[in-house]
Amino acid sequence: MVKSDSIALSKWPRLLYVVRHGQSAGNVARDYAELNRLETVDINVRDMDVPLSELGHSQAQSLGEWMSGLSETDRPTRILSSSYLRARQTAEGARSFEPAYELPPIIIDERLREREFGLIDHLTKFGITAKFPLEAASYAKLGKFYYRPPGGESWCDVILRLRSVLDSLSRDHAGEVVLIVCHTVVVHCLRYLFEELTEAEILAIDRSNEIANCSISSFRGTSDEIRGERLVLESFNDVKHLKNAGEKVTRATDCPTPT
Repeated sequence: MVKSDSIALSKWPRLLYVVRHGQSAGNVARDYAELNRLETVDINVRDMDVPLSELGHSQAQSLGEWMSGLSETDRPTRILSSSYLRARQTAEGARSFEPAYELPPIIIDERLREREFGLIDHLTKFGITAKFPLEAASYAKLGKFYYRPPGGESWCDVILRLRSVLDSLSRDHAGEVVLIVCHTVVVHCLRYLFEELTEAEILAIDRSNEIANCSISSFRGTSDEIRGERLVLESFNDVKHLKNAGEKVTRATDCPTPT
């Protein structure tokens, strides 16, 4: 069945790149904590202040190298970044690569930020189960899409704020080439919106695709008489640019979950 709503009938960027940030110090600390069955992640700053790891900075440089090799028609004319430090550092690192053309300034947009974890922030799955067993039970009952930790956000909450990002893309960046630097949940939720997916469909994609650090997902503007103008997935979770640069590919999670 053909869906026809305001998303399909809007004007869109000609090409949209959606990039997850490079490996962060939080990714490294969470991997260590989960591997060693610790209850908390050893990070002493707010989630929004977690920086890139040394490898993450190198991955960002590889992203800049990839951008420098793009054709003139596929080069970003706008760069949007989450307000979180690890995303900003990724965008800045890519932009500082000094490609053959002048990259646009970075626009910080807090709507692209990571999902807020509230009460369970900085906890591992072991910590959530031990300290907040009722939250673990609530997560098991509601599922990943609808579960909202106290003081935090569900995927639906993230999707709600991203709907206004779509309005901005249509209003301010129609016909442009836009690069967004963000987080795993934002990558998935943007795809959910662009492709008009169901809960089951996007969670199946999430289960089968761990979004790699500095991976690129691209959507190209297209148009037809039935559905009008829309953004169509061209590549997803692509890491060829990292492999071509000899960079290590990492897929560490940012998200605390009880399972």
